Order: sequence, then C-alpha cells, then structure tokens
Amino acid sequence: MEIQPGQLVSEKEIASVLNSSKTPVREALIRLEDVGLVAVVPKSGTYVTPIRIDSYIEGCFIRLQLEIGAVRRAASRPSNDSCHQLLDEILEQQVVAWSAEDYVHFATLDEELHEAFFTAAGLDGVWHFHQKTQADVNRVRHLKRINGIRRGLQVIEAHKVIVSAIKSGDEQASEDALIAHIGSLESEIERLAQNPGLLAFIENQDSSAIRKLPSRRATWSTRTQQFR
Repeated sequence: MEIQPGQLVSEKEIASVLNSSKTPVREALIRLEDVGLVAVVPKSGTYVTPIRIDSYIEGCFIRLQLEIGAVRRAASRPSNDSCHQLLDEILEQQVVAWSAEDYVHFATLDEELHEAFFTAAGLDGVWHFHQKTQADVNRVRHLKRINGIRRGLQVIEAHKVIVSAIKSGDEQASEDALIAHIGSLESEIERLAQNPGLLAFIENQDSSAIRKLPSRRATWSTRTQQFR
C-alpha cells in the first residue's frame, strides 16, 4: 500500500531507482499483472489495481480449500521429524516476534508456517500456485495490520492446535483446526463488515483507481450484504 491503487507505475522511474535496465522491470510488471496487482491501460500506462471484492472472495476460497487438503495430507503422511521440527521452530519464533511487537516479522512467519504445511504434505508446488491467487487477500491482510486489527495471540494458539493435530496424525482434527483458524467465507466477510473504517479506507483508495481502470467490481457494501 505504499504505492496506492490507481497510481501510475513508471518503468523508467523504477529502473532509475534500482539502477537497472527497463527489461527486468518490464518482466516484473508482467508478473505483477499476472497476479492482478497492476493493470496495463492501452495508450495510458501501467497502474496499481484497486482491491476487488470478487478477487478477494475467490482468494479466500482457494486458500481455505487448498490448505484443508494440505494439512490433511500432512497429517496422513508417515512421521517426518524434520518437517515437524520446522513447524515447531516457526511457532516458537512467532511467539518471540509477537512478544517483541514485531508485527511485520510475525506476519512473515505466519506465511512461512502456512507454507510449511504444504512442505509437510509434500506439495511445495501447490503452495506456489496458491500464492499466485492471494494478491488481494494479502493486501487486505496488510491493511488489517496497519489499521491495528490484529489477533496475534489467537493466531498463535490456533497454529499450535493445527501443528499438534498434524504431528499426531489426525486428519480430521487438522482440518477442523484449520477451518477454525481461517474461517469460512461468510465469517471473513462478516469480520470485514464489522470494521467500517477499514472498508471506508479501501473504498476511498479504490474510488480514484476505478475511474482509470476497466472493472466489474461491486462495492463492498453491496457485496458484504450479499454474502451475509
């Protein structure tokens, strides 16, 4: 969110800041367009996209379904001490990061733990596919953090339950713990609706972007009512 939705992204300026040629910058922008973070408007330029509710909902759905499969498979596999040790180590680091109020590192460790679920399941490639669908999910999660909407202690406890279920080889308990942690689509939309300040910020940021970018995006207020 340092570069706002609707803001023009200049290849020349980026290349100058990074002391690079335009070619790798252009390739990076192609990758960002592929995951939906920028859009190329013909005869105008490349712009940061607004946060689209449709994309957000789809990302939440994909995350939940793939991670359910990952934790169940991780629990079903023969005991893997190295993977279990990795899960424990990340959990310990999360506790330290939260205690130190290092929320950025805490968020990074959160991603590492969820990636480790896929590693424990032997599904590293699926994690990389999963990440390509999470652009708007990650942007909303980042906005929650910078707006002080944090559930650090609950997250740590939820992670402990998931890890314990995986280590004990209980597939159903792993799934139940993950669903309790991530929540359903309906519960996520409800949580967002309970934070009008966050939604207003998103709407205000997107309003300028939406005038420059072709979009079928519905408003948050409309879609939150629809999914309640």
